[in-house]
Amino acid sequence: MNEVADDVQLMQLIRQKDPDALEKLYDRYEQMIYSFAYRIVKDSMAAEEVMQELFMRIWKHAEQYDSSKGKLSTWMFTVTRNIAIDQLRKTNTRPPQQYADSEEIQQLRDTGTMTEDMVEMLLAGEQVREALQELSRDQQQVMDLIYYQGLTQQEAAYHVAVPLGTVKSRVRLAMRQLQKRLIHWGRRDQAHE
Repeated sequence: MNEVADDVQLMQLIRQKDPDALEKLYDRYEQMIYSFAYRIVKDSMAAEEVMQELFMRIWKHAEQYDSSKGKLSTWMFTVTRNIAIDQLRKTNTRPPQQYADSEEIQQLRDTGTMTEDMVEMLLAGEQVREALQELSRDQQQVMDLIYYQGLTQQEAAYHVAVPLGTVKSRVRLAMRQLQKRLIHWGRRDQAHE
């Protein structure tokens, strides 16, 4: 079963007040929603509150989602954005420089396509994280050192105490594996559109 159809079925069950369906939906989107909310509110507790408010609204008002108007994930990110911006306006306890850039908030409020772009970006990020988890521990280690910590291949080789050629091989194999996985996901997503 594809994820879009599964999301629609989960929402139907949530409309019938099935707590297991809400739990499954929460498990599926928790990380992405939290990350998205955090980008707006810039505070972990506030992002957690935004996420909890979203799932409370889904539980209480699941009928507001109309699958004919778009993907559930897009609808959820739009509602999350609105909750986060409302929370920023309501709390108004932090100095203005700690808020998300005011132009960014303006764009978030006015541009629906930005939400879709951010959703796609977050979903792609999730797919990359999942693909990285499928790499061997050694491959994950060198990918982290080079692509996330910014070390050169030579520095990574020194850090993990292996020859430079070994690091290069691990990176090359990891990149091939990631490419195959992401191409597979891309084809799968296109097949479901």
